[in-house]
Amino acid sequence: MDNWSWDIFFDAFPVVLEGLGITVGLTFACYLFSLIFGFVWTFLRRIPFKPLNWIVTWVMEFIRSTPPLVQLFFIYFAWPMVPVVGMTLSPFTSAVLGLGLHFSTYIGEVYRSGIEGVDKGQWEASQALNLSTRQKWLKVILPQAIPPTIPMLGNYLIIMFKEVPLASTIGVVGILHMANSYGAQYWAYLEPLTIVAILFLVLSYPSAILISKLEKRMNRRFDKKETLNSSKGATT
Repeated sequence: MDNWSWDIFFDAFPVVLEGLGITVGLTFACYLFSLIFGFVWTFLRRIPFKPLNWIVTWVMEFIRSTPPLVQLFFIYFAWPMVPVVGMTLSPFTSAVLGLGLHFSTYIGEVYRSGIEGVDKGQWEASQALNLSTRQKWLKVILPQAIPPTIPMLGNYLIIMFKEVPLASTIGVVGILHMANSYGAQYWAYLEPLTIVAILFLVLSYPSAILISKLEKRMNRRFDKKETLNSSKGATT
C-alpha cells in the first residue's frame, strides 16, 4: 500500500494540472453539443407523427439506459469498423459526441418541461397575432420556457464535469489521464489521484453553490410573478 508523500504530491501537482485545460474544454464542448442537440430531441418529439414520435422516444430511452462508457467505447473503437458509414474519430471528438449525445437526451426533457410550462394563453395569443412559426418560438415561447430551466441546466453542467473523466479511457489527456500516467511511471497513485479529487472539488463545489442560489432566486421570481397574476385575476 502506498504511503502518503508530500514530495510526490507537490511533484505530481503541476503534471496533473497540465490536463485541466483539456478537462474543462471538453466539458464545455460536450455541454454545448448537448444544449444544441437537446433542442433536436425536443422538436422531433413534437412532430405529430406517431411512428416517428415512437422511434425518437425509444432512441432517447436506449441512450439514457446505456452507460456512457459503453457509448464512448462504441463511438471510438467500434464505429470505425461499421461498413460504408464508419470513420475514425479522434479521442476528443469521440468524447464530445458520446457524452454530448448522452446528456442531450436529459437536456431535451428539461426543454420539454419548460415548453409545457408555458401558459396555454401564450400559445393562443401567438396564433391570434398571426405570428410565423419562427416568430412564435423565438419571441414568445422560448423566452418564457428557457429561464425556469436554467438552474436544472446548470446542474447538468456540473454532472457532466464529473463524468468527463470517463473520456480518459479512450485516450483524452485530461487530469485523470495525467494522474494515471504519473502513477504508472512512478508507481505512486495515491497523491496524483488525490489531486484530481481536490481539483474536482474546488471547481464543482462553488459551482453547485452558485446554481443553488440561482435556483432559489428563480423560484422567488416566479413565485412573485404567480402572486401578481393571481392578484390581477382577483381584481378583475
